[in-house]
Amino acid sequence: PSLLAALAPAFDLSAIRPVENQRTYTNVSVYFTLYGILGVILLLQWWKNEFISWDPEQCGSNWISLPKEKFWLPDIVINEFMEENKAPTVPYVYLYDDGTVKNSFPVRVVSSCNLNIYTFPFDIQNCSLTFNSYIYYGERWNQVKTVKVDCSWGGAEIGVLSEEQTNPSARIITEDIYSAVRRRATMYVVNLLLPSCFLITLDLLSFLLPPQSTDRSSFKMTLILGYTVFLLLMNDLLPVTGNTIPLINVFFSLCLALMVGSLLETILITNLLSNSSDLSPVPRWIRVLFLNFLGCLVCMPRKTEKPKGLQATKNDVLAKLESDEGPSGTEGSAEEDEALQELKSLSHVLQAIRSEVEQQQKETQSSEEWIQVGFIIDRLLFGLYIVFISVSFITIIIVWVNSYSQ
Repeated sequence: PSLLAALAPAFDLSAIRPVENQRTYTNVSVYFTLYGILGVILLLQWWKNEFISWDPEQCGSNWISLPKEKFWLPDIVINEFMEENKAPTVPYVYLYDDGTVKNSFPVRVVSSCNLNIYTFPFDIQNCSLTFNSYIYYGERWNQVKTVKVDCSWGGAEIGVLSEEQTNPSARIITEDIYSAVRRRATMYVVNLLLPSCFLITLDLLSFLLPPQSTDRSSFKMTLILGYTVFLLLMNDLLPVTGNTIPLINVFFSLCLALMVGSLLETILITNLLSNSSDLSPVPRWIRVLFLNFLGCLVCMPRKTEKPKGLQATKNDVLAKLESDEGPSGTEGSAEEDEALQELKSLSHVLQAIRSEVEQQQKETQSSEEWIQVGFIIDRLLFGLYIVFISVSFITIIIVWVNSYSQ
């Protein structure tokens, strides 16, 4: 009680800055601990009140807790505040025997920050909290002391400096204390990246199904439907603000584009295999590009051998035609003339058969070429899938390792 009675005159001076000389600056040290991006920070301030001091041996204590209303408090605010502070208030401060006042209180910070979400969810955000005062200001900067930053998570000494006699007002030095926050990527890897990789791997393995079967196209359509539903459900986990498009969004878009492209390729291949006999002969540029060049690139060389059955039939027809042809004599019996006429008529029939066989052979060769073009396209898309999945996995691993090495 005697200590409080002795401090009563100092409490009456709570409306002014606690210095005996207004040219003297007041060091206000600020330290904060960040508990979460969407949480609160614990803000700690301390400064010295020149109006107060006592002998701890005589008074029996070197500190005491008193209501905030009895003291001068610095009007330090955070410039990046976007909403009202809804954290509970702390009505007391600590007062020490040398006049040091310690004010500790929670602050619910809802602030603005330019996010770099290109490497989401392996991103590291560097947001600033600027501590400033709106009452103490000045026009001259030559008396501003250097601000010492203790660590990346906070801790800076902010000084209130006096100006010349012509400008007796004071100011609070402001300094950005940058907070580096690393996102915990485990939840996003499990809920976003792994399911997407599983679905795109299933679409890759679907190339092992025979393209003649209709189950392949229905299987791919089911995968596309499932992937679309997956993106709709997981849309809330993706960032909606930022200066750039996240790399993970590009990955999802490419996965969906590849799935749709593989379905269109399956439809094309099925059409070629089913209607290859009704199509016109393969154009020369397609034959050169696909059968000669791309076929060798995907290890599917062009088949040049002809069907054995058709080749045997053609050889038999040619042999018969050659045996039927010969010098036609003008002499002989009537029976020989009649036999010669029958052989000539048979020769016309065999020529018709020969033309039919050659036409059938050309159609069969054209059909086989179209089928081989379809298989080459299927093999090309399969290789593209393998390259895309390999590059995606390598990129994810590199980004992950770089984020944790910083």
